[in-house]
Amino acid sequence: MKQIPNFFTLLNLFAGCLAIVFALQTNTVIFYINDQYSSSFNIPEKISWAAICIIIAALIDFLDGFVARLFKATSDLGKQLDSLSDLVSFGVAPAVILYQLLRFSFAREENGLDVSIIWMLPAFIVACAAAYRLGKFNLDTSQQFSFKGVPVPAVGLLIASFPLILHFNYINSVNNIIINKWFLYALILLLSYLMLSSHRMMALKFSDYSLKNNMPKIILLVIAIIAALFLHWIAVPVVFIIYVLLSLTIPKAIGPKSNIE
Repeated sequence: MKQIPNFFTLLNLFAGCLAIVFALQTNTVIFYINDQYSSSFNIPEKISWAAICIIIAALIDFLDGFVARLFKATSDLGKQLDSLSDLVSFGVAPAVILYQLLRFSFAREENGLDVSIIWMLPAFIVACAAAYRLGKFNLDTSQQFSFKGVPVPAVGLLIASFPLILHFNYINSVNNIIINKWFLYALILLLSYLMLSSHRMMALKFSDYSLKNNMPKIILLVIAIIAALFLHWIAVPVVFIIYVLLSLTIPKAIGPKSNIE
């Protein structure tokens, strides 16, 4: 019974590996229209499957913690396996998606298919930042009801939402932002900074059941539900932004003081 949580953790890793495979098998054909200096492309379905695999990994990541508590089977091995799995599913796999989005961005430009691979390599800064963030997390015992820096799964889910927005969204202005190389470069730097920073971010755990102490979490939950109903996959980046803003601006959002010092 003690190995059941570890089995779920390894399923998380398996889903992350599948995400990488799907992200690399894009089979994309991109056309550049020289006449109007514009371009047209379809987001390949397989990279959308990569995003779905990351979402599945996130659900499993939530379940393995629940199962570990249910069977009272928490262990140091489980903690290490969880971080290693998270690195693949929410660090490496999203970095590969960013790599492909940068490739799409350059491919839309004239002679973009001939661009050097060097211009896509910044995508893997996210994976490196995730590894460092998870290493710090494993050595820190004060992050039960709050996090120091944005948690890696949140960053992974944010990046995973982009292929799904491109696949299902018909607002061209939003799509053009997502596949703009300068936006992607800025996002890579911002997300890496947020993961490595010491800014205190709220964990979505309830330290008690009082309405006052949990108001920021309730606000986030209500906004998430409303955004999902009206914005669909665009709700993910919206909720991510609000999560960061609530954590930075409302002291009570980060939980009991004794757990964050």
